Amino acid sequence: MEYKLFRNILNKQIFESSKRDLLEKIAEHPERYIGLFRPTKPKAKILQNLLQSNEIRFGDALEIVFEKYFEQLGFTNLPKKINLEEEYLDLDQLFKDKKHIYFIEQKVRDDHDSTKKRGQFANFEKKITALIQEYDESKLKCFTYFIDPSLIKNKKYYSTELLKVQSDYNIFAKLCYGKELWEEINHPEVWNELLKYLEQWKREIPDMPSINFDDDPESTFEEIKSIKFSSFRKLFNNKIICKEILPIIFPENKSLKLLHQYFSQQKEQHNICKTLSNNIMEYIKLS
Repeated sequence: MEYKLFRNILNKQIFESSKRDLLEKIAEHPERYIGLFRPTKPKAKILQNLLQSNEIRFGDALEIVFEKYFEQLGFTNLPKKINLEEEYLDLDQLFKDKKHIYFIEQKVRDDHDSTKKRGQFANFEKKITALIQEYDESKLKCFTYFIDPSLIKNKKYYSTELLKVQSDYNIFAKLCYGKELWEEINHPEVWNELLKYLEQWKREIPDMPSINFDDDPESTFEEIKSIKFSSFRKLFNNKIICKEILPIIFPENKSLKLLHQYFSQQKEQHNICKTLSNNIMEYIKLS
């Protein structure tokens, strides 16, 4: 894979809609960011939220990266949604070659607590049941895969459960960490490339995400203008949000001025756009 494609996938999946998502969360649940019974101030909570979101999105981005790798290696990607008794299950990876069908349940790291690991494995077995009904079970190769090899908190549990599944279902089932998966599919060189690309990508991204959305007002405006009218109403009609949160995110009001101009020019949905335009301008004047 070319590094440019790798970088673009990660940047798009992790950062592209982070501003919009944050504002929607603040609109729906402002109490998560402000209040006396929190050990953090709003600025720290906003930053924490962005960091947690980026961690989750990183795992989603790697699913797409791996899918591209499998495709470029000559495997055929299969539909990832499968039906089990009218319940649709989402698979992380499903692809085939001439001999086998590969199912991979992938997570970034093995750091789950007892409840979560059991729930995750139960979900893994449910997906195997669905796959057996859909495909030739003699061709199935099923993997529980953790990308980060530095964390192996529950290795004994997963290994034991996978041995039971392998015996009871009479299928191939294995636990892998890091490079082990790529060795299983005879492409260990991908792991080395992945490490090299991640090192390069991490040198390019900022040390911390910016919570000043006015750093790049045009980009911010393009991202947030599609937020639902109801969310905008909640943001600008909430006095505490206007006082304690919006000044942190929009310290110079540059993005909001573009948003005000945008709503003032809308002909469709005229009444609500006019209301939002007035609300934004009123906030700007008061701030």
